[in-house]
Amino acid sequence: MSKEIAFKNRDRFIELGLTIAALRKMQGMSQEQLAEKAQISRSHLSSIEAPNIVRPFSLEVLYNIADALNISPGDLINFTLPPIRK
Repeated sequence: MSKEIAFKNRDRFIELGLTIAALRKMQGMSQEQLAEKAQISRSHLSSIEAPNIVRPFSLEVLYNIADALNISPGDLINFTLPPIRK
């Protein structure tokens, strides 16, 4: 089984990471605070949120992050960020 991420899923992981970062910031949390609540390292969270890094992560981590953000995992996956105005 290949560890490479399909291009389609690559974009999904990037979008999910950006969503996590946006929700974290909207709640006034630092990466360190969210990482602690989600029981992961700050560097792991940083790599999940970074748009130039594709960091796949487990469902357990997804559930922990969702719980820490007080959002259901399904809502976290389906959350849509508003478009950036130019």
